Amino acid sequence: MTKAILRIDCSPKADAAHSFRFADEVLATVTRAHPGASVTTRVLATTPSPVVDGAFAAAMMTHQDAKAARDHAALRISETLINELERTDLFILSTPMHNFTVPAALKAWIDQVVRFGRTFRSTPDGKIGLLADRPTYIVIAAGGYFSDERARQPDHLTPYLKDILETIGIRDLRFITLEGLARGEDAVDEAYRSARETLKAL
Repeated sequence: MTKAILRIDCSPKADAAHSFRFADEVLATVTRAHPGASVTTRVLATTPSPVVDGAFAAAMMTHQDAKAARDHAALRISETLINELERTDLFILSTPMHNFTVPAALKAWIDQVVRFGRTFRSTPDGKIGLLADRPTYIVIAAGGYFSDERARQPDHLTPYLKDILETIGIRDLRFITLEGLARGEDAVDEAYRSARETLKAL
């Protein structure tokens, strides 16, 4: 039973972004399916995650468990963001594609939550995620096309998100794309229609 939903919005346009608007539709759909679930929302345009610095890097290597890190100033925000994930049964992430990949705000959030010894550990066979898996809806908005025969640009965003979230243990990824949003009203309408079909199928 889903008791807690976490929503992270990554566009600098905040609620004016297509990714944000469609995340509203995803949230409405999942809350209808899971009535009574609590929702935590973090809009990175208004509450950005700090870029990691030398103090963070040093503390990460010496304060790897939650108890040791909780009271360390350099890791305090990281612990808050990781705790939000740990309490979550269902995760919604909305993001634009910037220059073929993740926007800076999302990369800063990722660097705070993907932490050696805390959300993943290293083994001779590779990295092992330490967080529980949960259904994760990822809404991607792009001005051009990147996923079908109309694509004229590379996609470094989708595979990166797949790899980095799997690194911390989140594998149940459900991608919803809105593409061609800079190609006029008809393209926008088509993008929303296609995204709604994908959401319905999921």
